[in-house]
Amino acid sequence: MKKSLIAVAVLGAIAGAAQAQSAVTIYGILDTGITYANKVPTPDNSSNDKKFSVDSGVIQGSRLGFKGVEDLGGGLKALFQLEAGFHNDTGALKKNTGSTNLFPSKSVVGLSGNFGSILLGRQTDVLNDLTGAVDHNMDRLEGIRTNNSIRYTSTKNSIRYNTPNVAGFTGSLIYGFGEAAGQTSNGQSFSLGGQYANGPLGLRAAYYESKKGTTSSDTSNSNSKEFKVGNPGDTALRIFSLGSSYQAGLARLYGNWSLVKQPLASAWDGKTALWNNSGTPSYYSSGSINNSKSEIFELGVNYNLTDPLYLLGSVQYNRLTFVPGPNTSPLNNNGKLIQYNLGTDYFLSKRTDLYAFASLLEAKNAANLGVDGNGTGSAKSQTAVTVGIRHKF
Repeated sequence: MKKSLIAVAVLGAIAGAAQAQSAVTIYGILDTGITYANKVPTPDNSSNDKKFSVDSGVIQGSRLGFKGVEDLGGGLKALFQLEAGFHNDTGALKKNTGSTNLFPSKSVVGLSGNFGSILLGRQTDVLNDLTGAVDHNMDRLEGIRTNNSIRYTSTKNSIRYNTPNVAGFTGSLIYGFGEAAGQTSNGQSFSLGGQYANGPLGLRAAYYESKKGTTSSDTSNSNSKEFKVGNPGDTALRIFSLGSSYQAGLARLYGNWSLVKQPLASAWDGKTALWNNSGTPSYYSSGSINNSKSEIFELGVNYNLTDPLYLLGSVQYNRLTFVPGPNTSPLNNNGKLIQYNLGTDYFLSKRTDLYAFASLLEAKNAANLGVDGNGTGSAKSQTAVTVGIRHKF
């Protein structure tokens, strides 16, 4: 009897120690707002009109995730993270991540230690992480960046290395395998970058490149549907991005610059789109395929008016270069997009805040993508106003 009691006590102690050395966290974001927008195409695309909608992911994309860590001893830890992005206005998975994926945003496992961390699976790339490191995560106020390949969803079939923090500097390198037998560059992608955050100053730099492929490690670019010219393995996308932020008293100032090049961009004939997801003809060109180069500038400020209240503002400018086509005059080979954003964010607690934003997006010699990315048809400007609530857990 005594031996049994001792055995139970020992097993309980071991279980308690194991539990103390590992932890699993459930986390998430629910972000929903009511939006008014003018000049929205009607269902038959015959005209534009105003629209009211309930939208998800206005400030940050709504998501549900699980992450865990296990202490393996000697400073070595096992890590995992599973994350699904979704539209909490409808309950659906994010449209651009594929409805068949259980965890379309992130699904990684790896090890960390004094050397940094190594992760395998489907994960956000370096460019995506660093772009969000210097601003207020105002996704709705980033129509120009979001719709010009500056932010990505995730890179599948990838391996990533993150350096340890050294005096405020961290760096990352990620490689996405195209997984085509005998053709290493078919559909591959890679990205590298670093950021410095120490005191009031923040700096970042990142580079991204992806290849055309029959399949693609990059979930949002360089697959065969998007580029109708070139061969698997040809460079389809290059992005170089710089950013900085500075905390000056109650105001946080930030700036971003990005250069996007699409070497496989093709001329648009003015009649049918070069690509579409369903395979049926479309008469609307988003400008993403006949756009060979984009140069994007952004300036913004977050001002902490009172302890819970922030005033937000930013200006984004995109200078576009298009591939000349049979129905494109030389004067229209260059286009411009400019977006003005004003907003306020009031924190009811550390986890819950109320917000209101207003944006104006104007286009010249280019298709207007719309503040929410759904386009404006033939209209060259659009105004959108959103009020909403965000809760983190």
